[in-house]
Amino acid sequence: MKKEIQLLKALADETRLKIVRFLLKGEKCVCEIYPHIKRTQSTTSIQLDVLRKAGIVKSKRKGKKVYYFIADDKVSDVLKSLGLLKNN
Repeated sequence: MKKEIQLLKALADETRLKIVRFLLKGEKCVCEIYPHIKRTQSTTSIQLDVLRKAGIVKSKRKGKKVYYFIADDKVSDVLKSLGLLKNN
């Protein structure tokens, strides 16, 4: 149950929730994420690290850029059940 609590705590932050909703559209580089959520690159990286530690996102390096993507499809199910995503 500890993992589930960590996941819910990570999603309880508005900035992290915005990041997750954006990443549900596909893999993104930090350089694409921070302008979308209107935060600094530093703040975005810190929030992505929280999401990574919670097991929500994973990252991979391509050259000098780091790309993030959703690690578990259950995340979209959680957001749908909360009415935060359309049930497409």
